[in-house]
Amino acid sequence: MTTTATTARERMLLAKDAARSIGLLGDEAKRDALLAIADAIEASAPDIVAANQDDLRRGTESGLSTALQDRLRLDEPRVASLAAAVREIAALPDPVGRILDERALANGVSLTKVAVPFGVVGSIYEARPNVTVDIAALALRSGNAVVLRGGTAAEHTNAALVRAMRGALADRGIDPEAIQTVDEFGREGARELMHARGIVDVLVPRGSAQLIETVVTESSVPVIETGAGVVHIVLDETAPLDWARDIVVNAKTQRPSVCNSVETVLVHRSAADRLVGPVVEALQQSGVTVHGDETVERLASGVTPATDEDWATEYLSLDLAMRVVDDLDDALAHIRRYSTHHTESIVTQDAANEARFLAEVDSAVVMANTSTRFTDGGEFGFGAEVGISTQKLHARGPMGLAELTSSKWLARGAGQVRA
Repeated sequence: MTTTATTARERMLLAKDAARSIGLLGDEAKRDALLAIADAIEASAPDIVAANQDDLRRGTESGLSTALQDRLRLDEPRVASLAAAVREIAALPDPVGRILDERALANGVSLTKVAVPFGVVGSIYEARPNVTVDIAALALRSGNAVVLRGGTAAEHTNAALVRAMRGALADRGIDPEAIQTVDEFGREGARELMHARGIVDVLVPRGSAQLIETVVTESSVPVIETGAGVVHIVLDETAPLDWARDIVVNAKTQRPSVCNSVETVLVHRSAADRLVGPVVEALQQSGVTVHGDETVERLASGVTPATDEDWATEYLSLDLAMRVVDDLDDALAHIRRYSTHHTESIVTQDAANEARFLAEVDSAVVMANTSTRFTDGGEFGFGAEVGISTQKLHARGPMGLAELTSSKWLARGAGQVRA
């Protein structure tokens, strides 16, 4: 049964109440609920797309950036992809009840550490309707209720998605209050969500560096920090041209508006004459504006002079900064200075340099000879992701079902008392 709540706090309290029953659902019940949600999203596709068109129109009129418009856009294929992701999550093993540790004490008491749901997971994000579905599905599969604040840019799209998901739960006899949105309460709803300590157990922000910083700074609810992506690719002196070209172009152009797209390419000076021109040309043929240092400008035509600001910029567009570095030490120093600790990759055939890069770079995901676009929960086999954590406590990198669980110790005895 659905109860009408008149304040954001009441919505969150309903989610907290629903979390008790959601946390006790078995594997099959949670799987069936998610399959019902996937079916409901597909059945509601015309309404979802229509709502999204309304949001896109308002976004265009208000000057929403091209990158955010791309993240906001939901057409029929993207809606189908959302439903497919939910089905993938449904097929994953239940993370709740996993045995994380077990031991027997000398007095005969047995201890078992098991995975348990957090309870209520909150998320604040902007212009990303896929997050509405991804986080709700991951939360439910891991036995949690969810409270969402998706921002005004996607308000109508999110409302249509939440309506479809809540309806699917109700049809399965599961408390629909397990999925809540505080969008209609605007910034006040976001503020209350950030201060709902004791009601919401963990909060995950998704969006711009400014949004994430605001949530981390202002929230009294524990936050899992997801970060901006000033992502680097290093082209080492032994990098094959075809690998370098294909990896950089894919990492920049496959979907430039997302946080795992490359923003800065560092080229080893010994390979600059061989690599810079062809890689820049391939990028330009794909519509990329290259912001280069003096050496890059000399080796390639049509390059925009780079400024110090470019090295720290997350473009989220068809722009890329390129610099020639003296050696691997110089590349690592640049990454230490400018990286947001999201994803970095090296293209090399030198096993020692590869090993050193993988060991020394301090980011959530460190790669060799592959595109940074693979830093993604779906690509990692999680079905979807809550976000990509750039912090070091609890979770780091793409976050899936396991990262939405906590743990508790179960102690079983036979009358023992402590001496």
